[in-house]
Amino acid sequence: MPDPEQLLELMPLTRTLGATFSRYTKEEVRARLDWAPGLCTVNGLLHGGAVMALADSTGGACAFLNLPAEAQGTTTVESKTNFLRGVREGSVEAVSRPLHVGRTVVVVETEVRDAAGRLVAKVTQTQLVLTG
Repeated sequence: MPDPEQLLELMPLTRTLGATFSRYTKEEVRARLDWAPGLCTVNGLLHGGAVMALADSTGGACAFLNLPAEAQGTTTVESKTNFLRGVREGSVEAVSRPLHVGRTVVVVETEVRDAAGRLVAKVTQTQLVLTG
């Protein structure tokens, strides 16, 4: 099982964003992203792309940790995001959990919450299992 540093090496964008992993098990992957001006859009709102990138990273890591033994990797083939509130300060935390682990796809659900615990976004993604 990869450690947090290996996860960042596997997904360089996650390191570029400044995300940090705090939990990485088959059952749950957690990562945090601190608000920063360079990650914002109009009026100091954390950019939706940054929120989605964080969720895609934890979701991808969760899928990776749940791959069947013969698999080589995983890739996102579908992602659905509902944004529920903006973030102007603090941080967000993405928590990903598997909904379905199969031989050809892994479906992951991710909740992104702000520092006060309020739901910022809900993401459901399908990860294709790569073999051979």
